[in-house]
Amino acid sequence: MKQSSIIALLRFAKAGAGALVLLLCRPEGTPAQIPERFENLRVLPADITRDSLVQIMRGFSFALGVRCQYCHTGGDGISFAGVSFPSDEKPAKRNARFMIRMVDSLNRTVLAALPVRSDPPVAIQCVTCHRGLAKPTTLEAVLATTIGRAGVDSAINQFKALRQSEALAGTYDFREWRINELARHLATDGKTAEAIAMLEMNAEFNPRSSSIPLMLGELHRQRGERDKAIQSYQRVLELEPNNPQARQRLAELGSPPR
Repeated sequence: MKQSSIIALLRFAKAGAGALVLLLCRPEGTPAQIPERFENLRVLPADITRDSLVQIMRGFSFALGVRCQYCHTGGDGISFAGVSFPSDEKPAKRNARFMIRMVDSLNRTVLAALPVRSDPPVAIQCVTCHRGLAKPTTLEAVLATTIGRAGVDSAINQFKALRQSEALAGTYDFREWRINELARHLATDGKTAEAIAMLEMNAEFNPRSSSIPLMLGELHRQRGERDKAIQSYQRVLELEPNNPQARQRLAELGSPPR
C-alpha cells in the first residue's frame, strides 16, 4: 500500500473511523500491553510507529464496534494479556487485510476514475459501510431474516427494540421508507400478511405519512379485503386530500371520498 494511503488511514483513524478491521483497543483503566515492535505486518508499513499503528487500530475498533479479539487470537477479551498479535489464526484478521486493500483500491483507483469527482473528493472509510457493525448490513436485511426465521411478530419486536437502543447511534436507518421498502419486497415475494403487519407498525411511528396507508390500501385491495382497502384510502385522503390514486381506487371500489 502506498504511503499516501497510509496517511489517509491515519487521518480516518484519528477521526474515530479507520478503514477496516485489525483491532487494538485499550479499555479505560487497563494497563497497555501493546508490543513496542510489530511482527507479521503485511499491509501497513513494517516501520510504522507504535503510536500511529495504535491510532489506526483504535479507528477500526470504533468503526466496527468490536474489541481486539475480534481479529486477534488469545487473551481474555478485556486486557491485552495473552493476545497473539502476529497470529493469523482468525479468519477475521485475514479478511481484514483483504478489506484494507479493497478500500485502498476503491479510493485510489476506482473513485479516482470518476468522470466528475467532488472537491474535496469523497473517500470510503470502514465506517461508511460498517457504521458500528462488525458485519455491515441493513435494517431491512436484519428484519427480513427474522421474519423468515421466527415470524413477523418477532421482527416487529426486534424493530422496536433496535429503534430504542440504536436510533441515536446511526447503526441502522429507521426512517419511514426503509420499512416501506421491506414491505414492498415482502409483498413481491407473496408475503402480503407480513407486509401489512410491517406497514401497520410503521404507521405507529409515522402517523402523518400518506404513503403507508396508500400501500396498505393496495395490499388489502389485492387480497380482496374491500372494507379495509376503503378505510386505508380514506385515511390517505385525510392526510392528502387531492391524492389522485386514492381517489381513483375509491371510485373503483364504489366508495366516494368522505
